[in-house]
This record gives sequence, structure tokens and C-alpha cells, in this order.
Amino acid sequence: MAHRPPPVAHPNADDVLAALDPEQRAVAASPLGPMCVLAGAGTGKTRAITHRIAYGVLSGAYQPQRVLAVTFTARAAGELRTRLRELGVGGVQARTFHAAALRQLHYFWPQAIGGAAPEVVPSKAASVAEAAGRLRLRLDRTELRDLAAEIEWAKVGMLTPSTYAAHARSVGREPPGLDAVAMARVYAAYEEVKAERGVIDFEDVLLVLVGILAEHPQIARAVRDQYRHFVVDEYQDVSRLQQRLLDLWLGDRRDLCVVGDPAQTIYSFTGASPEFLLGFGARYPGAETVRLVRNYRSSPQVVALANLVLASPGGGRRSGAVVLQAQQPDGPAPRLVGYPDDAAEADGVARELADLIADGEEPSGMAVLFRTNSQSEAFEHALGEAGIPYLVRGGERFFARKEVREAIVLLRGAARGDDGSTPLTTLVRDLLVTAGWSREAPKAGASRERWESLNALAALADDLVATLPAARMRDLVIELDERAASAHAPTVQGVTLASLHAAKGLEWDTVILAGCSDGLIPITMAETPAEIEEERRLLYVGVTRARRRLTLTWAAARTTGARASRRPSRFLDQAAPVLGEGARSTPKSARRGRRAAATTPAVCRGCGATLGVAAERLAGRCANCPPTYDESVFEALREWRRGVAAEAGVPAYVVFTDATLTALAEQRPTSTAELIAIRGIGPAKLEQYGEAVLKVLGPN
Repeated sequence: MAHRPPPVAHPNADDVLAALDPEQRAVAASPLGPMCVLAGAGTGKTRAITHRIAYGVLSGAYQPQRVLAVTFTARAAGELRTRLRELGVGGVQARTFHAAALRQLHYFWPQAIGGAAPEVVPSKAASVAEAAGRLRLRLDRTELRDLAAEIEWAKVGMLTPSTYAAHARSVGREPPGLDAVAMARVYAAYEEVKAERGVIDFEDVLLVLVGILAEHPQIARAVRDQYRHFVVDEYQDVSRLQQRLLDLWLGDRRDLCVVGDPAQTIYSFTGASPEFLLGFGARYPGAETVRLVRNYRSSPQVVALANLVLASPGGGRRSGAVVLQAQQPDGPAPRLVGYPDDAAEADGVARELADLIADGEEPSGMAVLFRTNSQSEAFEHALGEAGIPYLVRGGERFFARKEVREAIVLLRGAARGDDGSTPLTTLVRDLLVTAGWSREAPKAGASRERWESLNALAALADDLVATLPAARMRDLVIELDERAASAHAPTVQGVTLASLHAAKGLEWDTVILAGCSDGLIPITMAETPAEIEEERRLLYVGVTRARRRLTLTWAAARTTGARASRRPSRFLDQAAPVLGEGARSTPKSARRGRRAAATTPAVCRGCGATLGVAAERLAGRCANCPPTYDESVFEALREWRRGVAAEAGVPAYVVFTDATLTALAEQRPTSTAELIAIRGIGPAKLEQYGEAVLKVLGPN
């Protein structure tokens, strides 16, 4: 965590700058004009931008109500507001893109459109299901979720139903379970359903506001009069739609500070793009660029591994990435531990955590991170068997949990009758007992997770009394309301289980990165160089979540007794000097062969043309040549895939993409050796699905 000294009482502008390191000070001391901050993991970017805003206000360069700080999560916006209050600065607007846009949309809708703004639906599921039904598509819940995600991708890219198909083909994007034309029809039907119901979705909030600002100059002027200075956090995750809105907010002004890290771009599949961050200097000539490189979060040993993960084979750095410089004391060396199979890996992870807890480590300071949500189950089982409390991040939000909502109702009711005769901490615990809390914690499982949620409320009351001894129930309820509004959950005791995507922005003393094998990191369906590089960045994000202790684990086989077909992730090859020679994914001779094969151009079996798009290379033919497979075989493969995906609770394309099914139907492999030769089928998928696929294909 970035070093945060106690807040200065009634600070002045000089005090604000004095609390910063040289690079952070360079960010804060120039509050006017365009600035791009390339902030490495753990380098105190939030500290830098809050001090920039505070310095701008305290020096007279800003009026606080004229500043809009934009983030990507409500929690991050709440953190910005809290830090600004600590610096003695109030009145600055800190909101997510959607929250800021929705506020403006409600305000300007009557003037631009007339009447009240339409309702924003919380989920696309029902409308997507109705749209699919109108097209006579029979889809399960997982497939509907995939289609909703594809519609979101199209909308943040500012694509319409009429432009979707051509663009998807041009970038080699494969819609989940449908071809691009069919997906465009679903998208069009979805828009019709929304129009008939008179509702909009979250992406429409931005799209409609963009339209209003572009078509109504007087409204655009009103917004620009209100906000003169902008700060955008996590700028590497900005989509084309968000950038368009930001451009309209700015007009021809240049008072914009953007902060981001290209090495943490892990949401490209949602439409996020680092191009705006990396191209900032070209868009704003003369813009100042500052690199934050001092890592205040992690030990030198963890930082060294993170730098190796991002290093290019020639020893340079990938585009825009900074070389982190550790500022914390030494810690234990990161370890790579191999296990014979997934079950043994989960049990080994549980044993390591149990040993740390026995040594006095807090479970809340530990996390097990993995590539896919489906990996969570094995660790939940192993930790439950070991009696280790855990919580699954990315599941139900803290303030949405049934036990938390019911407990807050009880606390709110008690606030009216709290006369101060009973200490707040005692009163809170007495009430929580009626909600299911007990003095003794259950051993594990769902009851333990519920108990931990309620216990976090009791601990929050303790913290409130420690800082405000006269606090009463009313103060606690106000604190809970503020936290709920900003998605700022209290600390829950328990080991965190989370996907690498869900872990972004968080940190723990101890991190175990599980499943560090090829096929998981990078995941098998990552095929293009850009997709594989994003997987590398995902591993980097995981490594940099650790403050002190980092263990990487991998399993040689999926099931007990199966053939050991997995190898460590190729991204660890360059980390062998730290993790040992066992970290290398393949012998050097095999790596040379792989590189040689990769340079051989693929050609169409039909016309001999060079194949450039990943889907064409996978199928072995270009889009202009007709398929040469039996359609009944292809449909049989699709039906098998649908059943496997539904049983595993994953999107269909996670099993195999349409392009892989096409290649299977055309080539009709009859052995595992022929299966593994098909692009998109690696050792992990061969082991998991090989026999079933050969059975579906049957004899040629």
C-alpha cells in the first residue's frame, strides 16, 4: 500500500506538496494543462491525483465545484472523496462515468427531449431473452449472458446493429455461439424490445448523453461552464464511447489529467483500450508526461518478479510499461510449487494457508487468485475441509447480502431508541445476536461466511468508537449508509478467493496465484498475439497484488491419476532466475520449434490464399470459400458443446469457439495426436474433452 502519513491539520498548498515523492510532486505541482501520468502498480497514483486536486484548490488554480474526477468504480470514487476531505478539500465531484452521465441525463432530458428520463434497467437478461425468442432462438441462461456481454461490447464501441457484423468480421471477433449476422439481428431485436418498454440500459446512459451534447450546443456549453478541470483514473480502461463523452465534456479546453498503467490493461474484451492513454501526447501536443515508478506496496522480491513477467525477451519493456522500483523492506522470495493434479494443488494451498494462520497471520490478509471463476470450487472445498474462513470476491456484494440487509434494518430501528445508556459496541452485538451472530464463530462453510459478514458490522462499530468515543447508533447507521452508497464494504475476516480480474485494485500481505500453467495462464482460447499479451498483463496484475509473500502454484494434470500433460505458464520462462529452472514451460529446443512453426504462413485449403484472421487460420480456409464439412457433424459438435458448457456453468466459447468446431468438423480427427494438431486444442483441452470429441465425431 502507498505510504500515507497522518493528514495535515488545515493544510496549505505547500503542505500538500511536501508530503509527496518527487514524481508525485511533479503531478501535483502543475494543476493546469494536459498531463498524462503513467502509474505503475502500487506507486501511489490515487495519492498523486488527490494531492494534485487539493493543490489546485488550495493554490487558487481550481474552484472545487468546477472539478470532475472520473473513476471506474463507486468504491474508487468514494476513496477519492475521503482522501480529499482528509486534505481539507470539499466540493469536488468524484463519480464514475455512468454516475456522472446519469446525473446530467436526468437534469437535461426535459430540456432536450421533454418529460422525465426513462428508467434504466438493472439487467439486460430479460430483454435479451425476449429478443432471442422473437428470432426463434432457444438459448440457456449462460448463452443469454454471453449475448448480453456481446451487446455491451458493441455499444461501448459505438456500433449499431447495422454496423456490428462488418466491424466484428474486420477485427476477427467471434460472437458467442452465433455468426456475426445472427448476432446483429439479436442486437436489433434487443433494441426494439427496449424501445417498446420505454427503458434504456447502462450503455444507453452514455450513448444518449453523447447524442444530447453533440446535438444541443447550449447544453454542451452549460456542462462546460460547470466543469472546467477533469481528472480520469484508470485511463487505460477507457472505451471509445467513454472517450467520446469525455471529449464532449472538454470541448476545446485542455485541463485534463489522465492516470493509467498500460501494463494493467485487462478488460479489452469489454471494449476497453489503452490506445487513448498511449496516444495522449499526440492528441494533446505539449502535454506533460510523468512516470510513477516507486512501488510502495510490495517487497523488492515481489517487485523483481513483476518486472521479469513484463520484460520482453530482448530485455526491454513492453509498450508504456514502467520498471518498478521497490521501496519496502525485504521479504521472502516468491516460490513456484508444482502439484500432481488440481485436487492436490487445492489441498496444498489450504495447508500453506493453515500454517500461516497458525503462525498468527490474519486470514483477511491472504488471497488465492485464479484465472477463471470455475477454479474457485476446488479451493472453497479444500479451505472448508481445513476449517479456514473464506469469502468469494465477485459474488454477492457485501451490502446486498441478505444477512447484512436484515442486520442494518435492526440497527436503523435501534437508532431511534439509543439513549446512550448502553455502550455502542455492546448494543450492536446484542442486536446482531438476533440476526444470527454468535460469540463463537462457526468452523466453515456458508454459516461461517454469514457470521463473518455480521462480525464485520460489529468490528466497524468498534472502529467507529475508537475514533469517535461518543458515537451512538445513529452515527453507525450514517457510516453504513455512506459506505453502502460508495460500495465501501468493511473488512471481512477470511481468505479472499477471487479471479484475477476481480482482484484488480486490491492487495493482500499474502497472495497465492493458483493454476499457473499453460492453458490457464494464458487461457487456451487466447490465440492472437494481442490476446496472449493481455493474459501476460493479467498475470502481472496478480503478482502485484502481493505485499510480502507470493506463492505461485500449478498442477501437472486435471484429475488424480491422469497423464501429466501440463507445463508451467510460458510467462514464467523469464522468471526462471528467481523461481528456478522448473519454471520454464518447455525446453529450449521445443521453443525454437514453436517459433519456427509460428512464422510459417497459413494458407486456405480451398483457394490457396494466405489466411490472416485467427478464425480463418483455425478453420484452414478463408471466409470466401464454402465449408467442406458435413453440417450434421458440426451441429452435433455444437449440441455437445452446449451441454458441456451448461453443466460447467461457463460460456460455450470457453469449451471451444465456433472456429474450433468448424476445424473439427472439416478435418474429422480420429486420434488424440490429430486432435492436438488443431489450433485451439491444447494439452489441457485435449485432456478435458478429447475422448468426448472423438466419440461425437465417430468414424469417418
